[in-house]
Amino acid sequence: MHFFAPAQVAGYIALALGITAFLQKHDDRLKLFNATQGLVYALHFVLLGNLPAGSSALISSVRSFLALRFRSALLGAVIVAANIALGAAFATSKSGWLPVIASTIATIAIFTMRGIPFRCVLLASTLLWLANNILTGSIGGTVLELANAVLNITTMIRIRFDAPVEIGGSELGDGARSAEWRA
Repeated sequence: MHFFAPAQVAGYIALALGITAFLQKHDDRLKLFNATQGLVYALHFVLLGNLPAGSSALISSVRSFLALRFRSALLGAVIVAANIALGAAFATSKSGWLPVIASTIATIAIFTMRGIPFRCVLLASTLLWLANNILTGSIGGTVLELANAVLNITTMIRIRFDAPVEIGGSELGDGARSAEWRA
């Protein structure tokens, strides 16, 4: 496929939105950029002919928009069910289930977790999307998921270092936090 085919250009736009998402330290901003990226990602995969990935990306986008307002395990379960149903309808091979599983575990994280545990599950989802993108031939998507993994890990480290550490009831300064982290 040509580097500037419409499908690949959509992947590059999703790449820019995805990088912006994982640079966010605040969960809501991450979800907003992730939701927008999901819409573009859905178009990208449909243009590449990967309907399971396109439907999972669309479900993921809707999920991320809903997660900005609602934090309900029931809503998460409905989204997981919709994602699995679309996966069953469109997946014709084992690799077709990679994005479905990725979207499913990310949905569970988005509706039930926060902070570093939330981002750890998103990292697992990212790795599944990476495998899907390599198999699909998605240039922007492959770069996106590699970048997301690195940025997500970096942001988890930033969150950890920014978190106040209490010893004996008093909060330590930045230097002490760094020393505490190494201990």
